[in-house]
Amino acid sequence: MTLHGAVYVNGRIARAEDATIPVYDHGLLYGEGVYETLRTYNRVPFLYDRHVRRLRASAGYLELSIPFSNDDLASWIADTMAAAGPLQEAYIRVLLTRGVGELTYDLQATPVPSLIIIVKPLEEVPARVLSDGIKVALVPILRNHPGSVNPVIKSNNLLNNALAMQEANRRGADEGLMCNYRGELSECSQANFFIVRGGAALTPNNQAGLLEGLTRDFLFEVGDDAGVDVRYDTLFPTDLESADEAFITSTTRELSPVTQIDNRPVGNGKPGPITRKLLDAYRQRARALTRPLVEGKR
Repeated sequence: MTLHGAVYVNGRIARAEDATIPVYDHGLLYGEGVYETLRTYNRVPFLYDRHVRRLRASAGYLELSIPFSNDDLASWIADTMAAAGPLQEAYIRVLLTRGVGELTYDLQATPVPSLIIIVKPLEEVPARVLSDGIKVALVPILRNHPGSVNPVIKSNNLLNNALAMQEANRRGADEGLMCNYRGELSECSQANFFIVRGGAALTPNNQAGLLEGLTRDFLFEVGDDAGVDVRYDTLFPTDLESADEAFITSTTRELSPVTQIDNRPVGNGKPGPITRKLLDAYRQRARALTRPLVEGKR
């Protein structure tokens, strides 16, 4: 396997295939850590301040210290981007783990957290996704109960998500849609979920037990600009049958239309006009917000 890009690990930048972490890192041993995935527009990390704010919030749930400033992190990301070579746009993943220590859950054993930054070329959403849409499977894997591993934490421990996605793959789907313990729709394994009904874009509310996606939240602002009603709702699997359109949102996939759920077409089985309108408005706003930063006109 050929790995692309560059990786920063605790102050050292290496080629992706040469990057290493100690086996006694508690991120590896116990999955203790948090992360953020960013992408660039105009080679500028998009919604950087919001991503770092969520990283700090997630770390707070774990009592995981972050011993650097936002400006420090931005500088290290820039250095890693430069080391990754020529990039049209970049995929950036920032991981903070509990750090290296003895085999114990005692926080005193890991006084220094580990920081990892992965930068590689961004893989743009394939044209077929935008023209034909994707298939989603409603999987039996339940989203984590907020009383166990709260989904609001963007945790490095992604076993719940992995199991959902693997089940979706077995069904020939591109994404796995999960319910919560109450039987409400929650989110997908790697994305937030929306349906369109009566011209409004509806997404499960925060009480459904999900990661409060930044693309999902940003879409409310985009909807205001585009004249589309975007709102939270309590949704159930039966609501999928009355959806005119559906789509997922994530940092790297922006808005991807969903045209099939469990072998049933959504609406007319093609990407719908509301999804397209929101995607166009999203991209325009993302590029407009990052362009002044490139030009030095903050």
